[in-house]
Amino acid sequence: MENGSGSSRYWYGASEEDRRRRAVDVLQAFRVYRAAEVAMRRRTRESMSMGENELLVLRYLLKAAGQNRQISPSELTRYLGVSTASTTAIVDRLEKSGHVTRVPHPTDRRSIFIVATAASDEEVRATLGSMHSRMMAAVVDMTPEESAAVVACLARLQDAVDQVDPHPVGVDAAH
Repeated sequence: MENGSGSSRYWYGASEEDRRRRAVDVLQAFRVYRAAEVAMRRRTRESMSMGENELLVLRYLLKAAGQNRQISPSELTRYLGVSTASTTAIVDRLEKSGHVTRVPHPTDRRSIFIVATAASDEEVRATLGSMHSRMMAAVVDMTPEESAAVVACLARLQDAVDQVDPHPVGVDAAH
């Protein structure tokens, strides 16, 4: 019996208000997680005495090394979305701190590759290893259904934020 009080939701599903509240709760949880991740990255950069781009380059180089890929300065420039001069300055700083080396290209003597040093790999593992272990422990026991729900949700959120237009319609480009 429907009495107008909402008591029939038990039989007919959640109200729009319930759905919106759950959606807000999920988005708020992601915001809190994102803030914690940003703070962790800041602490990591500070402990390693690096800027954001230096740490991004180092992680990119270490990942590429794990895939047996060689990285050119121009690939780093594209990855970071910065100028070639900025990339050179970043690589210079990382080389000076002993985190990367420039190695000659094996067939093109005009080209070089940027390679993370073994010491930088060890430093990143020491700095981030326990955090990665804690993160794995937090999710390793999820059921297949829980994992699928989280992955699907994150994919939908990524699609939503990837669709943000940097130049909103109706905004005068001259201003």
